[in-house]
Amino acid sequence: MSETKRTVAVVDDHPIVLDGLINLLNSEKAFKVSGRFTTGRQLLDFLQDNQPEIILLDIALPDINGMDLFDKIRALSPGIVVLVFSNHNEPSAVLRMLEGGVQGYILKSTPPQEIIHCIKEALEGRLALSGEVQSILEAQKRQVLTTQTIRLSAREKEIVALIAAGNTTAQIAKTLFLSKFTIENHRKNILQKLQVKNVAELIAEAVKRELI
Repeated sequence: MSETKRTVAVVDDHPIVLDGLINLLNSEKAFKVSGRFTTGRQLLDFLQDNQPEIILLDIALPDINGMDLFDKIRALSPGIVVLVFSNHNEPSAVLRMLEGGVQGYILKSTPPQEIIHCIKEALEGRLALSGEVQSILEAQKRQVLTTQTIRLSAREKEIVALIAAGNTTAQIAKTLFLSKFTIENHRKNILQKLQVKNVAELIAEAVKRELI
């Protein structure tokens, strides 16, 4: 008894990419390409009478943007798995599509067998991200966490401003009516929080984070 093939529709406005992806899918016994399209309108017309199990969707089509097309696909066929297949590697583009509800995101630079793996993951109901996309999202997460977790106290901000104005430890201590030992401790804590090594880096980082 032959294995039931999973039906796939492919949308991309570059014929060479479309041909390459279809050849890859046709080389796999698990898949059957049920439609190939170069515009969003062609896909939507196809979905009026056809229901592939998964759509590989380029989000930079000539007639409609990716998020709008995804919303229209959802309205017509809420059960279809949609997997983005794109050159766009900006974190904002990836996050927008994932937050919108797509089941995965693959970059066109992804190796063939990894593409196949991602398609199978998506069909099994798991979020399917190519390795490069995972790296992009992890870097974005680290950046957000770094920005959010750095918190200077009011006193520390005051000391940073005085350092930026060119004051020495002794001058800052006198201005704030604190001991030089206390100011030195604050300086060490500030350097550690901002992950910098010297006053020049401290001032640059403080300016970048709008602390002064």
